[in-house]
Amino acid sequence: MRSKWCRAFPGMAEEVAHARHFVAALLYERGPADDAVLVVSELATNAVRHTLSGSAGGWFLVVVGFGDDLVRIEVVDQGGHRVPHLCDTTSQEEGGRGLQMIAACAKGWGVKDWPDGRSVWADLAREGV
Repeated sequence: MRSKWCRAFPGMAEEVAHARHFVAALLYERGPADDAVLVVSELATNAVRHTLSGSAGGWFLVVVGFGDDLVRIEVVDQGGHRVPHLCDTTSQEEGGRGLQMIAACAKGWGVKDWPDGRSVWADLAREGV
């Protein structure tokens, strides 16, 4: 990555909108803003709902990295018992489709485990930038 930007947010549901605005402002005229906003929205929501980041005093970190031909959106959370995974798309259950949407618009995505949490990232193409 040629450059990286990051910002920490309190682990509250209303902070997901702030994370979207942060990413949208960074990608304005620099990359795939709509896809990046979708990705950060899903990843930040998952961090708040499914990890210790959503507990009292919790936080999540949004990292945006710019490369020559891609932008990486990464959300670092405080971990939890559930490991992020793609859900069965034939299920009638509500929710669980966020990573499917990310996988559909990203060149690649993955999960990194850290001693005190994990991060989920997605790489988006910077075509025509």
